[in-house]
Amino acid sequence: MYKSFLIKYAEIGVKGKNRYLFEDKLCDQIRYALTRCEGTFEVVKSQGRIYVNALSEFDFEETVENLKTVFGVTGICPVVHVEDEGFEKLCQDVIDYMDRVYPDKHITFKVEARRARKNYPKNSMEINCDIGEALLNAFPEIQVDVHKPDVLLRIEIREKIYIYSIVIPGPGGLPVGTNGKGMLLLSGGIDSPVAGYMISKRGVKLDAVYFNAPPYTSDRAKQKVIDLAKTVSRYSGPIRLHVINFTDIQLYIYEKCPHDELTIIMRRYMMRIAEELAKESGCLGLITGESIGQVASQTMQSLMATNDVCTIPVYRPLIGFDKQEIVEISEKIDTYETSILPYEDCCTIFVAKHPVTKPNLNVIRIHEKNLDERIEELVKTALETDEVIEISYR
Repeated sequence: MYKSFLIKYAEIGVKGKNRYLFEDKLCDQIRYALTRCEGTFEVVKSQGRIYVNALSEFDFEETVENLKTVFGVTGICPVVHVEDEGFEKLCQDVIDYMDRVYPDKHITFKVEARRARKNYPKNSMEINCDIGEALLNAFPEIQVDVHKPDVLLRIEIREKIYIYSIVIPGPGGLPVGTNGKGMLLLSGGIDSPVAGYMISKRGVKLDAVYFNAPPYTSDRAKQKVIDLAKTVSRYSGPIRLHVINFTDIQLYIYEKCPHDELTIIMRRYMMRIAEELAKESGCLGLITGESIGQVASQTMQSLMATNDVCTIPVYRPLIGFDKQEIVEISEKIDTYETSILPYEDCCTIFVAKHPVTKPNLNVIRIHEKNLDERIEELVKTALETDEVIEISYR
């Protein structure tokens, strides 16, 4: 029945003179999502609207599921478009539409017409009344409710006439690529994939870095992170994943620094390395999955200590979320089951039994001087042996 979708957006509509840039980027992201679908499609802008038209046979459910991964989309409306062959023909087209879409006629409805083509012989109010009358005559059991109808039937009079009543919610946000690029510190846990998803929702394109610690972490732990990045890329678009061998740095910190400060000092070196990669990649900030107070390394004092080594912004989209809220999002985006697989990452291998929860920044800096002999060489080696994996969801 359906060969087209009307794509609704919200925030983009208030972007003023730059609106067309956001619309163009949204069209690009829609085209990218549709490459995962069987069939051929065209994405067109017309009179302030974006339409997806199927040019061949396609799977309706598959197409909708992929459109629901595009940030910037607030509604996906399957539409029927008909030629303007007179008002009597339009009445019959609407009756046929309602008959097919709603077999059970014990419903209430309201007609909401929009006349974008001003030379149409009836105005919006006249269309509402006359179409409503035709439906009442065709289906005696149907009733009008202008306040809370079961069905809000929309008719748009444009170069063609569009009929629709179903609005499938989209993810909202802004199209990926409209707000620069960020470097995501991606671990195998629950939080960081959700942070990547949330920051992408604000239009940020992602690169990512994973700190590997062989032989203390396994190839399965690395594959787990690759799988998480692939799932996130369904929403964010392609991700360049940097895999950094962090083992020698961790062992050196373990040897030279107080054990209750291990996590903080290791995090500080992760941030330093991630910042170097971010600058090389043209990223405008770092992104982490930290939430205030969730663990010892995420107290206000700990976050200040890790921020201290950064010269570019650090974005923490989950900063005010509790764990259950993060878990619910991870379940929604299908990362949760992968995140809880029992393959440990480098952050959990060297964790102290009693980590400091309120680190003193000056003390941390003093203890880091114990690393001066070799740390720069180890960081340089880690960066030079960076493994880059191109990840996309296909």
